Amino acid sequence: MVNQKKVAEIKEKVLEMCANAGVGHVTSAFSCAEIISILYYEIMQINPENPEWEDRDRFIMSKNHGSVMTYPILQDLGYIGTDEAFLKNGSHLGIHTKLEISGVDFCGGSLGIGLGFACGLAYSAKLSKKDYRTFCILGDGECYEGSVWESFLFGGAKRLNNLIAIIDRNALCITDFTEKMLPLNPMKEKLEAFGWEAREIDGHNLDEIRNSLSDIRSYRERPLCIIANTVKGHGINFMENAPLWHGKAPTDEAAFTARKELREVQYGS
Repeated sequence: MVNQKKVAEIKEKVLEMCANAGVGHVTSAFSCAEIISILYYEIMQINPENPEWEDRDRFIMSKNHGSVMTYPILQDLGYIGTDEAFLKNGSHLGIHTKLEISGVDFCGGSLGIGLGFACGLAYSAKLSKKDYRTFCILGDGECYEGSVWESFLFGGAKRLNNLIAIIDRNALCITDFTEKMLPLNPMKEKLEAFGWEAREIDGHNLDEIRNSLSDIRSYRERPLCIIANTVKGHGINFMENAPLWHGKAPTDEAAFTARKELREVQYGS
């Protein structure tokens, strides 16, 4: 079972990947660290020994710039080798995912397309009478894209009850907070109006994440969207809610400080 020590361990690996490469979206990855960890280790029905298993659950990282969060997990589960380096010649591990990476179902880049892709997978499963679930993580910043709301409309209209969308609601885009630019709230009511079941949780509370996903194998009438309230850069004091850390790799000094904070969670002060 995932605990905060495990999450901090994965975060440290993400930190090292980005620090060594000199580039990477550390803060965007850290805001959804607990969510991704719970999905891979506890919720999704997947098989690293058979990555192409037809009945596996699908995972779509629509906020694909945060995909570095998945790489240490894919290595830990045995999908990819631990010698595969982030952003190095000959490696498939880039800022955005590629289908050449074992265990990856979606190659991202442009924001706003992941939920539509996930809707297609979920609709295909219903037509084929397959029982797998499709999970899609979106950033709240990409919810400014019209294509996202077209996808919410489609998912609700087609009653894709095998689809679970999770909005990483860190409330921070590249340069400013969402509610200062163009308010997205109230999100729950909007989603319900589009025909979705909506739940709001603390996206860093492991038990709340588990509970929000505990009934996804049960029958429901509508697709489910979880609004996970998070903090960008969560767990690193100087990165939290700091717009200037968007897409910025840590310097050696910053990495040292961040590593110290993460190791306090893993091993105690």
